[in-house]
Amino acid sequence: MTYCVGIHVDGGLVLASDTRTSASFDDVRTHGKMHVFEKPGECVFVLMSAGNLATTQAVISTLRRDIENPEAPFSLFKAKRLYEVCDYIGRVLVANQAHISEKAQQNSVSVEATLILGGQIAGGEAAVRLIYPLGNWISASPETPYLQIGESKYGKPILDRIIDRDTTLEDAARCALVSLDSTIRSNVSVGLPIDLAIIQDGEYRVSQKVRIDEDTEFFADIRQAWAEKLAEAVHTLPPFPWETATNNA
Repeated sequence: MTYCVGIHVDGGLVLASDTRTSASFDDVRTHGKMHVFEKPGECVFVLMSAGNLATTQAVISTLRRDIENPEAPFSLFKAKRLYEVCDYIGRVLVANQAHISEKAQQNSVSVEATLILGGQIAGGEAAVRLIYPLGNWISASPETPYLQIGESKYGKPILDRIIDRDTTLEDAARCALVSLDSTIRSNVSVGLPIDLAIIQDGEYRVSQKVRIDEDTEFFADIRQAWAEKLAEAVHTLPPFPWETATNNA
C-alpha cells in the first residue's frame, strides 16, 4: 500500500510520500514514490505514484526518455501549460498500463496506477493535480487545497481541520508529516522513510527535499509533540453533565 499527499497553499506546494511497497506480507521493500523533474528557473514537476510498481516505473522511464530525446514530439520540458503536462502524463500512463496488462491477463493482477502531480511552469500558477488510471485528472481546489492517493483515510482529519490556502508552507509541511505519521501508526502497509518536497511559488525548482526516517530527530520531535498536544487537548475538553454534577455534590 501507499500514501501520498499533495498540498497547494498560497506560498507554493508541499508533497510527501511514504516509500513502502509490499508484494506480499513477507515481501516488504523500500521504493521511492516521489520523482522530481526540474529545469530551474523554467519549470518544476514532482510526480508521486500509487498502484502497480511496474506501471509507475515504466511511466517514469518514458517521461525521462522523452526529455532526453530532442526529437520526441512532446516532453515535460516542452510544455507551455500545466494542463498539457497532465494530458501527456495521462496518455503515457494509459499506454503503459495497456502494454503491461497484455502480459498480466492470466494472473489477475491489477496494473493500474494513480499519480499526483505538483508543479509550476514559468508564467503560470503552481498547482496540484491527481491523474487517474484512465488518464483523466482533477485539480485541488481553494476549498479543498490538497489531494491524496493510496491509504488516505487515516491522514485526512488533520488536513480537513487545518489546511487552507492561507496556511504557510512550513505549517503545511508539518501537517503533511503528521498526516503521514497518523497513517503509518494505523496501517502497517505504509511506512518510513518519508520523502518530503517543497516548491516555493515562483521559484520553478524544488526549494527543499528531504528523506525522513526513524533516525531523523526533527520528525521524532514532531511525533512526540503531536502526541502530547493531543493528550492535553483531550484533558481540556468540556466535561459530561454527570461529571459536573458529581463534582458539585
